[in-house]
Amino acid sequence: MLHHISLGVTDIERAAAFYDAALAPLGYVRVWEDLSPGDQAVGYGVSGGGDKLALKQRSIGQRPPGPGFHLAFAAPDRQAVAAFHAAALASGGKDNGGPGLRAHYGPSYFAAFVIDPDGHPIEAVFNQAI
Repeated sequence: MLHHISLGVTDIERAAAFYDAALAPLGYVRVWEDLSPGDQAVGYGVSGGGDKLALKQRSIGQRPPGPGFHLAFAAPDRQAVAAFHAAALASGGKDNGGPGLRAHYGPSYFAAFVIDPDGHPIEAVFNQAI
């Protein structure tokens, strides 16, 4: 249903470094960037594909969406969820729920939750029986 989503960030270099690290274990990479002066942005997706997530520099007036919003990334397995969480924390993210089963979401719902450096809540999830 969604083509892509964009998030405003206060420091594009810091945000790109965070998402480079956090998304790598999930198999997502930076697929484009425009870091020339002005409207700076980077995009993430699968290698060779288009962006599904864009980060856009918004130094003034940037704020994360309100309660109820979060962005969940599909993970290829449980190990990738744990690696996402570790990489995100090592790159400036804040823990919002460590890797583990979330049975209240379903019997196979394995996820980890992080707040990115700009306050956006993100998640990695693997939701398949093993």
